[in-house]
Amino acid sequence: MSRADEIFISNMKDIIENGYWDTALDVRPRWEDGTPAHTVKKFGVVNRYNLQEELPILTIRRTAFKSCIDELLWIWQKKSNNIKDLNSHIWDSWADESGSIGKAYGYQLAQKHIYKEGEFDQVDRVLFDLKNNPASRRIMTNIYNFADLHEMNLYPCAYSMTFNVSGDTLNGILNQRSNDMLTANNWNVLQYSILLIMLAQVSGLKAGELVHVIADAHIYDRHIPLVEEIIQKPKHPAPKLIVDPSVKNFYDFTVDSFALENYEYEKLDKKIPVAI
Repeated sequence: MSRADEIFISNMKDIIENGYWDTALDVRPRWEDGTPAHTVKKFGVVNRYNLQEELPILTIRRTAFKSCIDELLWIWQKKSNNIKDLNSHIWDSWADESGSIGKAYGYQLAQKHIYKEGEFDQVDRVLFDLKNNPASRRIMTNIYNFADLHEMNLYPCAYSMTFNVSGDTLNGILNQRSNDMLTANNWNVLQYSILLIMLAQVSGLKAGELVHVIADAHIYDRHIPLVEEIIQKPKHPAPKLIVDPSVKNFYDFTVDSFALENYEYEKLDKKIPVAI
């Protein structure tokens, strides 16, 4: 089995067996029929993925590789907050009539700030420091801007990245306040692994370790039967990631710059409901 499968299964079993149920609480999320969407959760889950060993992608269920990268580029490269710039429908429920999700995600990364070295947005500041000041312990992004929360249609879930260079290796910490483990856990892990790989390649580094810190790792009540089915499915080795080596500029990456070789996965012939 892949390392991602192993970690995912361990997390899911621990949450189901030892987690806290919020059924006695008044919760914000609702199912499509208006029923409160309750969860069982664990606090403070920390997972580590060594990107030099394998790409952390599930095989016990499919992770939509191309759509995952498309959303990553939408946020980090296009720095967009409009679903019209996205090639999937994953954000449709949080967009207004114009397609905007408010001052969230890409909008926050695009905001420029003045430094002694010049004016940068958050992404360009990271790119600058990785090339010019890799010893810095201040290479970070943060999109949880309290001043703009009231204008966000969804508060950021994965909200900050901390980058750290050791020798020729780029490592990163992804901080996430909330994680719907069935629908989004591996999606987030895969995205930010790819982000580390992209940043490393254009900075003359190699991608090392992604550390994923989750404050509230939860499984929704209607997801439990699906989770129990998925974690019993056959496991496969992780596929090989192919990245176009000719790309030297972060903004030149496209979805087609990435491919998977030998991605075997188990099919799930059931729709996963999403709580809003």
